[in-house]
Amino acid sequence: MAFASFDDKRNSAPMAEINMVPLIDVMLVLLVIFIVTAPLLSHSVKLSLPKASTQVMAIKAEKIDLSIDAQGERFWNGQPVSREEAVARFAAEGGKSVQPELLLRADQAVPYKAVAQALADASRAGLTRINFVTDPELAAPLPAPAASAP
Repeated sequence: MAFASFDDKRNSAPMAEINMVPLIDVMLVLLVIFIVTAPLLSHSVKLSLPKASTQVMAIKAEKIDLSIDAQGERFWNGQPVSREEAVARFAAEGGKSVQPELLLRADQAVPYKAVAQALADASRAGLTRINFVTDPELAAPLPAPAASAP
């Protein structure tokens, strides 16, 4: 171990040893802190929890196919219905605990008013799962993005 001296002869030589005592002191303080706090982190309340199954109950919602042809006629799962009948059926379906899925198929030539009325009637009855069905082959492709010039 190196000790300081008042000797002028060795004053110019650099000290080549590291004093380890402060490092050991810091390590021991950290060890004491860890020993004191570790039991506090693992403290828990002992409970007897009930057992439950992990299987999810999958309730499948029924699907309603509402079609509107070019003349504005409505079809409920293929059967022709009037607007009043459709409203009554929407109300009956909206009262169920599991919301059915409404698939709305409208001819491209049908006036928008008929589609808007069907949507309003369904939402008024409480149906929230409404899907529009289209023919993907008839849908026009999206234009390609313009290439940016470097």
